[in-house]
Amino acid sequence: MYHGWGKSRRYFEGWYVKLVDAGEQHALAVIPGISFDADGSTHAFIQVLDGKRCTAAYHEFDTADFRPSPHAFAIELGNNFFSNQMVRLDLPGLSGELRFSGLQPWPKMLGAPGIMGWYSFVPFMECYHGIVSLDHHIEGALQWDGRRVDFSGGRGYMEKDWGQSFPSSWIWMQTNHFDAGGPVSLTASVAKIPWLGSHFIGYIAGFLYGGKLYRFATYTGARMRAAIEGQEVRLSFQDGRHRIEITAHKAEGGDLISPVLGEMRGKVNESMQSTVSVEFYDRKQLIFSGAGRNAGLEVAGPVGELL
Repeated sequence: MYHGWGKSRRYFEGWYVKLVDAGEQHALAVIPGISFDADGSTHAFIQVLDGKRCTAAYHEFDTADFRPSPHAFAIELGNNFFSNQMVRLDLPGLSGELRFSGLQPWPKMLGAPGIMGWYSFVPFMECYHGIVSLDHHIEGALQWDGRRVDFSGGRGYMEKDWGQSFPSSWIWMQTNHFDAGGPVSLTASVAKIPWLGSHFIGYIAGFLYGGKLYRFATYTGARMRAAIEGQEVRLSFQDGRHRIEITAHKAEGGDLISPVLGEMRGKVNESMQSTVSVEFYDRKQLIFSGAGRNAGLEVAGPVGELL
């Protein structure tokens, strides 16, 4: 749902809708959102990242065109519509309707209403994060640059962010394209988090495998290691029983606009063609090994402070 009721300055909110067709020839990230600057200037927007051609477009809308539901995730933005069930697009060169089924949301638990755990209740966080669906099926087609692109049988992913600014540095990766029976999905992030005049390195990873979501996070007491060498990013998360080893290889990406104190004036390069290798252990036994394709990958800011 929309969190920005009553906000008028230094605030942003956006949803990230990833779309990959069945043949994996087309990949899109469609990002609707709203921005309130420090001086109260505001606009709504839809960003579109073409993951294969590594190009991005930013479509600006009047704030009056942004109409969120107060009861559910349902956003009208001009003639466009976004929810966890469907997307309807009416943009220059991109239009049509896609429907989603078989959603895999991040489970809600007492004291941990989403991916951020109890940090969701802290009122002064710089940025909040949520998962709408780790994996789901897509049906429908889009008219894209004058041609019909069928997304039926494809796979999708949805998340959202809201607050004032993205962190000063972060690593983020996501993929749900593994050669495995049943849905397998990985999302992981590491970021520098401001905290009471200081900061800490926060991290969250979720691995959906065998019908169960395995969570590794700062608030679960999991341990994390990170390393970067050239275009290779390595993350390792471990708790009392499970360990996951992740190696991502960054591919070419496109530039997206990111929020700074609510204003959309930052820039982040995101690849949607990266690969992510995963090894997942139950105690010392390897129970999953595979490589995820069509991976989203961002490595932003002075990431040396995260390692």
